[in-house]
Amino acid sequence: MKYSKATDNALHTMVYLMTLPEGDRIGVQSLAEIQKLSPTYLSKILTKLAQAGLIESIRGVNGGYRVFEPKDEISFLDVIKAIEGDSSLFSCSMNHNEGCMIESIMAKAERNMKDELNHHYLMDIVCKMEQQHMNSTKK
Repeated sequence: MKYSKATDNALHTMVYLMTLPEGDRIGVQSLAEIQKLSPTYLSKILTKLAQAGLIESIRGVNGGYRVFEPKDEISFLDVIKAIEGDSSLFSCSMNHNEGCMIESIMAKAERNMKDELNHHYLMDIVCKMEQQHMNSTKK
C-alpha cells in the first residue's frame, strides 16, 4: 500500500499553510517555489484541497490560499481523502455468496488505519515544529 506523491505534497502544503499568520494567504507561485514544485502540479493539489473545503482560494491581486477549516480540526485522513478519494483499498475479486473472509480482515485493517489517521491532526505537527523552532533559538 502506498499513497501518491500528491498526498505527500498535500500534507506538507497544508502544514505550511497552517503556519501562516491568521488572515494571511499565499499565491501558488510562491508556495510552489518554497516547496520546489511545479506551479501547475501544485495548483491541481490545491484545487482538490479547496474542493474538499480544507482551504480557501481567494482571487485577485491580494489573493492566494489559506486554510479554511478550523486548523485544529483537520486530520491526516481529511487531507488523504481530498487527494486519494474515499474508495476502499482492497476489493475481493472472487465471487463469494456469503462474503469473503479475506475481504473482511482487509476491511477491518483499513478501518483501523483510517481511525488512526483520523485521530492525528496536522495542527499537532505545526505545534511540534513551533516548539522545535523555539528550542533551537534558545541555544
